[in-house]
Amino acid sequence: LPLYDHFLTHGGVFRLNLGPKSFVIVSDPDIAKHILRDNSKAYSKGILAEILEFVMGTGLIPADGEVWRVRRRAIVPSLHQKFVTEMIGLFGKASGRLCEKLDKAAAEGEAVEMESLFSRLTLDVIGKAVFNYDFDSLSYDNGMVEAVYVTLREAEMRSTAPIPTWKIPIWKDVSPRQRKVNEALVLINNILDELISTCKRMVDEEDLQFHEEYMNEEDPSILRFLLASGEDVSSKQLRDDLMTMLIAGHETSAAVLTWTFYLLSKYPRVMSKLQAEVDDVLGDGLPTIEDVKKLKYTTRVINESLRLYPQPPVLIRRSLEDDMLGEYPIGRGEDIFISIWNLHRCPKHWDNADVFNPERWTLDGPNPNETNQKFSYLPFGGGPRKCVGDMFATFEVNHSSNCLGYTTDNFEMEFCDIISFTRF
Repeated sequence: LPLYDHFLTHGGVFRLNLGPKSFVIVSDPDIAKHILRDNSKAYSKGILAEILEFVMGTGLIPADGEVWRVRRRAIVPSLHQKFVTEMIGLFGKASGRLCEKLDKAAAEGEAVEMESLFSRLTLDVIGKAVFNYDFDSLSYDNGMVEAVYVTLREAEMRSTAPIPTWKIPIWKDVSPRQRKVNEALVLINNILDELISTCKRMVDEEDLQFHEEYMNEEDPSILRFLLASGEDVSSKQLRDDLMTMLIAGHETSAAVLTWTFYLLSKYPRVMSKLQAEVDDVLGDGLPTIEDVKKLKYTTRVINESLRLYPQPPVLIRRSLEDDMLGEYPIGRGEDIFISIWNLHRCPKHWDNADVFNPERWTLDGPNPNETNQKFSYLPFGGGPRKCVGDMFATFEVNHSSNCLGYTTDNFEMEFCDIISFTRF
């Protein structure tokens, strides 16, 4: 749907009718701030929770109310500085495997589908980070990898389906697609239950002293932290949390990397500048967390990629009570799409809004966020429900871009139907 064209024509708040469904589209930063921060308790996840319930249950993203508050309090401490620092090494290992595939493709003169490779890269990273499971999807396919992608495709399909056929009881038995989805969920849940059970046993056997930056050296995963914290939580709730983090931390990061390298292939000047910075800071080594902090231009490239191609491009809410969106009244039960895409490309808030320009932010200035950009920049949302993994995701994308920027210093990258690498 041309939401951006409607925004330019109808303004920051308008209603979109799609058959029997009606949505309020918000593209105004002040109203976005009202919904996401100032009056956030008056809004739930609405249809997003309904769409994702089959795979995420009551995980952090679809959960509302007290369940959300309890799960957020449990999960946020696991993403501490020591954990993120440890993950830098994980990012490097996964990126190294991807670079080996690119090197092989370049030597053979083959084009590569970067979207698929980035998706596998981030799946490998998030599997180890969240529950210490090695998908190794960059090396080969297995049943768990396919099951994850089946559920991801199903979630995407449900988000755009005009009729929720999956709610029809008999449909689960007669639809080949639904049978495949159910089989995938059984496989995923069985493996997660096994991982949870094994981790519980290891925690019980460990002579540990839990503290705010607890991390097991052999298994620094979020699952290990949650179990070591001693929280009384069911295996199903843990499974919902793990699946939520797996999906939320996988496809979004892969999409950001894909769009970033698409933009770099279209803007060789920016690519050369990024490579020069990587060469200057890293030399022949892989980045440490301190190195990543020094790569300021690379960070600006990612900031700008997130502005032009935010993931997700919309945030979904449902009003729990009557409210005023600026001068527009809405009733209880209204479904609302906050268009991050429109906010990020609004000509009133951004000079040359459609142009990829990492230099729009100074290198020594603060990283752009919802506060210093007055809710016109929301790559990780804003308010109480802002993405809890924003620092993890930023370091992951930054580190992967650094490794690939270092590697592609030996390549010429050009865009065709798919991005190809040629050694020179």
